[in-house]
Amino acid sequence: MQKITLKEKIDFFLFGNLINFIYPEYFRPKFGYQSYRKIFFQYFIPQKLFRLNPNVNWPVHFTSKVICPEKIEKGIICDPGDNYGNYIQANNGIQFGSNIEIGPGVKIISANHEPQNYSKSKSGKPIIIGNHVWIGANVVILPEVNIGNNVIIGAGSVVTKDIPSDVIVAGNPCKVIKPKPAYQQDLSKIIFNKKIPDKFKDVLK
Repeated sequence: MQKITLKEKIDFFLFGNLINFIYPEYFRPKFGYQSYRKIFFQYFIPQKLFRLNPNVNWPVHFTSKVICPEKIEKGIICDPGDNYGNYIQANNGIQFGSNIEIGPGVKIISANHEPQNYSKSKSGKPIIIGNHVWIGANVVILPEVNIGNNVIIGAGSVVTKDIPSDVIVAGNPCKVIKPKPAYQQDLSKIIFNKKIPDKFKDVLK
């Protein structure tokens, strides 16, 4: 059996318990993502102590902004805003699936401004993003878009229309480039940092 170092014990038992308490919607692997200690110092301190995105219940990077987090639904292995320079605006709601990678500089905008009054948001349908989606750096996703499962969106793309499942897309405006093979990783083999809610277990099957 591999010996566990004192550093690993402190990270897991001290910082791990703190992170699980501070971020009740944080569902990531125990191992292989990043240390709890790093999350505490790089996310918790600016987010909760310096009040940068303080009402978000998952880690958000201090260079990112999440608006209306109460209107965001998300699965496991998905923390919108945890990368550099993300802008997540959920005025009309955003539904994220599970296992979503959001690159640096990504902007997800669920509501436009009213043409006659820029201080008001235009109501509309929520953005829906499926499971196993990789959103490349500096992608812009605009209101009322539906993105299917098992999708890669190329860096710098502007998504203005729905994207089907099992494709690789890119461009401005974003277009289908080619089919994408099925996602291979078995998420049921990952050891998570806490019990996974029942409503997210379907993605583990």
